[in-house]
Amino acid sequence: MYTFKGLLTENGWMENAFVKLDDAGNISELKTVETPEGEYVDGYVLPGFQNAHSHAFQYAMCGLAEYFEGSEVPDDFWSWRDAMYRIALSLSPEQMEDVAAMLYAEMLRNGYTSVAEFHYVHHDKEGKAYQNLSEMGERLVAAAKRVGIRITLIPMFYQKGNFGTEPYDLQKRFISKNIEDYYQLLEASKQSIKFYDKANLAVGSHSLRAVQKEDLIESSLLAKDYPFHIHIAEQLKEIKDSVDFYGKRPAEWLLENCDVNENFNLIHCTHLEDNEVEGIAKSGANIVLCPSTEGNLGDGRFRFKDYQKFGGNWSIGTDSQICVNPLEDLRLLDYGQRIYTHRRDTFFQPNLGDSGFNALKTAWKSGRKSMAFENENFFKVGQSFDAVVVNAKAPLIATSSLKNLCNTIVYSSDSSHLLGTVVAGKWVVRNGKHEHYEEVRQGFVKSINAIKIR
Repeated sequence: MYTFKGLLTENGWMENAFVKLDDAGNISELKTVETPEGEYVDGYVLPGFQNAHSHAFQYAMCGLAEYFEGSEVPDDFWSWRDAMYRIALSLSPEQMEDVAAMLYAEMLRNGYTSVAEFHYVHHDKEGKAYQNLSEMGERLVAAAKRVGIRITLIPMFYQKGNFGTEPYDLQKRFISKNIEDYYQLLEASKQSIKFYDKANLAVGSHSLRAVQKEDLIESSLLAKDYPFHIHIAEQLKEIKDSVDFYGKRPAEWLLENCDVNENFNLIHCTHLEDNEVEGIAKSGANIVLCPSTEGNLGDGRFRFKDYQKFGGNWSIGTDSQICVNPLEDLRLLDYGQRIYTHRRDTFFQPNLGDSGFNALKTAWKSGRKSMAFENENFFKVGQSFDAVVVNAKAPLIATSSLKNLCNTIVYSSDSSHLLGTVVAGKWVVRNGKHEHYEEVRQGFVKSINAIKIR
């Protein structure tokens, strides 16, 4: 039992919030009390952040793609991608687990309680299938279990090197030759989540360029039963290649050839035309924005305000892991828009002027849906208690009014202001440190040093 100084609901802050939990970490009672009951926590409770797009293995290369030699360096997304492929080729299953565990522990430290793992490193270093087709995916689930984060494993269908071309050698760990191979991978992945009660499954195709037309259309039909994830319209070269191959821009082609609906999660969408912005918003699909990665890779700027006019759904993800702080990504998303619009109302909604609250709520609801989790209420009786707790004594928090508290948290806080993170009623991070930090850190350092990528 806990009493918190405040707890955020869809209708504002509940003061002196009493939370009683059952043995499974589900909320059995939630109310305001005059006198604290159970353990008193001098903190404000937010629903745990939802990370709707992650490539865990890329954490191994964070900070390694910024050093350039020579007077002229033709560095862009595509040269970065080659470096990323080489990291993907280097990791054993054990090392994948160690890297993911460290990353997921850091996500928890920063307030994420769930992660959607967009997973495509399926095979061994020679490109051959493991005896367990989902060996690498199972390692990601094992890493999540080690540190206590919820995970939605998304085994990716990856078939081609580019539009109409065979896979490159650097992509050999990713490839399912046909839709039947992908279905077998999916079945194996279903087994790989069974040993962890906080694991879900979703589906997806990596991108238009990575899957041939007929198979992409067929795989998209899985959205009837699962959240469906796909990279789309991230890079200008991708747009040009799609127009050259299909005669259509990627998002335009997807909207015309697939039944895009609320179960679709479109990653990045940094290059959209007017009809694509409107079409995606009206379809009910969710666009997953990864502001730090999109900035780091020079992807481009999403047309947020135009999309918002049509009531479009959006969430955030960490993608390349260059940043795993949700508050920083929300700010970067906002400020990137302000630079272009010359306005300060990015997250404003008619009659809903609380920008911080609007950002928290939208990212949470769409993020939860992208991972097949219930998303009606932040907290309710019968629902697992997944939360991040902000220190009420932090100077700017202590002096904020409740009316403006969400804005103070979103626009002026960082991980040093967090008391901890709770998943299924259990503190997995407290006072800035994960409960298994040292063990996880040692495994990470050992694995990174063994593959000598730094």
